[in-house]
Amino acid sequence: MLAFSTAVEPLRAANRMLGYDAYRWRLASLDGKPVRASCQVECAVDASLDDERRKMSGQERPSMVVVCSGVNVEKYTNKSTFAWLREEANRGVAIGGLCTGAYILAAAGLLSNRRCAIHWENLPGFAERFPKANVIADLFEIDQNVHTCAGGTAALDMMLKLIGDDFDDGLVNRICEQVLTDRVRSPTDRQRLPLRARLGVQNTKVLSIIELMEANLSEPLSLVEIADGVGLSRRQIERLFRQEMGRSPARYYLEIRLDRARHLLIQSSMPVVEVAVACGFVSASHFSKCYRELYARSPQQERNDRKSLLAA
Repeated sequence: MLAFSTAVEPLRAANRMLGYDAYRWRLASLDGKPVRASCQVECAVDASLDDERRKMSGQERPSMVVVCSGVNVEKYTNKSTFAWLREEANRGVAIGGLCTGAYILAAAGLLSNRRCAIHWENLPGFAERFPKANVIADLFEIDQNVHTCAGGTAALDMMLKLIGDDFDDGLVNRICEQVLTDRVRSPTDRQRLPLRARLGVQNTKVLSIIELMEANLSEPLSLVEIADGVGLSRRQIERLFRQEMGRSPARYYLEIRLDRARHLLIQSSMPVVEVAVACGFVSASHFSKCYRELYARSPQQERNDRKSLLAA
């Protein structure tokens, strides 16, 4: 709902600032029925996909179609929706995705060799499921006529960029004042908090080591390689991690690899052995042992629990 609202509201504000309806929009669902968001707020819609298909060749054809989706997007496999999106794209209509909407666009075959953005929680599973898409951990990406954003307030930044392209920075600044935001963030601004804020760590060497670890999850670096990369000895790194993180560097490295594995188990249908390899484990048995020690359940139990929750 946050991504949806922050995509629509800038358009309303632009119309108000301009004094006329420069932008118009309508909401569509698969069957034309209201859609209930994960926060339980129900949204009425204006049309079904059948209605939209009838409008494709007339004066009501949209200039852009924007897909908004949220959690559990990896379970969505509606062929009619995918076909409609391809039809719109083939007719020259710009395509957009909010939050996890990039997953829907990729499943429809619209993101091959295209830059795109998706929420950081979904990025690992998305990258494994759609290797031809060039997914980037940016706030939003615009690649020709395909627009995607990571969700949340990133939808506001993407829409303000589009409004600025249509008009000027003066209008964008007036909208920012109206919605009480102080600036339009760059597409390349990070989605997550900086490591310093996220972990509460101030030591720059520790932060550099963690950045190295997070950039090398599928092929973990040895402590010797990490030490060479940051100009410290192994003993110094061990001491710093005990002081700052309360655990050894090896333990911390293992935990962030297992965290990535958990996202892949929940968000993808990759076999457990492939998840293990993608997260730098030499065998499925070693992966399962480490996973159970940290999460008190096996990787397969994690996946089965997720399936049960979705089916409930």
